[in-house]
Amino acid sequence: MFRFGHTEYLLIIYFLPVLILLFWYFLRLQKQKMSVFANSNLHSIVFSKFSSTKAIVKFAIFFVAVILIVLSLCSPQIGDKLTEVKQTGIDVFILLDVSKSMKATDIQPNRLDKAKFDIYRLIQTLKGDRIGLIIFSGQPYVQFPLTTDYSAANLFLNAVDENSVPQQGTAIADAIKMALSSFKYEAKTQKAIIIITDGEDHEGDIDAALEEANKNNIKVFTIGLGSPSGSPIPINQSNDFKRDKDGNIVITKLNEDLLKEIATKGNGKYFLGASNRDDLEQIYSELAKIEKTEYGMTKVIDYEDKYFYLLIPALLLLILEGLMTNSKSKFFEKLFEKRQ
Repeated sequence: MFRFGHTEYLLIIYFLPVLILLFWYFLRLQKQKMSVFANSNLHSIVFSKFSSTKAIVKFAIFFVAVILIVLSLCSPQIGDKLTEVKQTGIDVFILLDVSKSMKATDIQPNRLDKAKFDIYRLIQTLKGDRIGLIIFSGQPYVQFPLTTDYSAANLFLNAVDENSVPQQGTAIADAIKMALSSFKYEAKTQKAIIIITDGEDHEGDIDAALEEANKNNIKVFTIGLGSPSGSPIPINQSNDFKRDKDGNIVITKLNEDLLKEIATKGNGKYFLGASNRDDLEQIYSELAKIEKTEYGMTKVIDYEDKYFYLLIPALLLLILEGLMTNSKSKFFEKLFEKRQ
């Protein structure tokens, strides 16, 4: 199997046509200056040693060398060996509030986008741990189940917004129950739940959900996003804010008391979210102290870097291009000059 280890460098290829345009521009500019300096009939005498064909060949060699260097930066890898490795880690479900109040901007850029960014950063640091995401508002949905496919997890995370759950509200209790029913209990891994919400207008029997979590030895952490003083809720594609039936601007406030109570009863910790701090990273540091458990086997392909197969030819081409001059030669005259 073949893959690139660093696909981000492939973006450079999109800028390579600029090199062609620049070469064409300077070659045309050079010809214009030559025509100003001497009449075209005198070019064969005044510029008898200059070969535009060799200039094009030199650029073509340089261009191919650049492409090879870019591809080598992408770290081409070939894998042909399957090995079985043990999977060890912990299981974590993140419960993300996507109610309209999460669009408030008392945390920049807003509560929901800050939460999504922190989850994305957490996924980037995971190694072997299984992560799942449940989004909730008036009711919960499994956005993606427990997985170690972090690329797929990021794709599903990007699709989350305040319209992902049509029914409004803050069904924290139902979200906890859904996480509890979604864990894989046959795997004796350590398990945790992380709730990210402003805690406003919560619904359901949270105590019953936390009692069930305690029975299964599952810790429940909470991250409060927002400010106790509150913030208005922006309306999409409008400069206005959400208003009540009397026309007054609705202020959404962080319910810290509720989230602290949930964390205490869930044997976890409460964190107050801030724009300049990654609370999920702090929680994961706590979870990393938990002994990781083996939960299965997986087949992994061993890949070997083959970048030198591209880098060495690229360096040889650059050396060849550097040794070539723009002067005419009998070899190029026979190959190309007669075609001009």
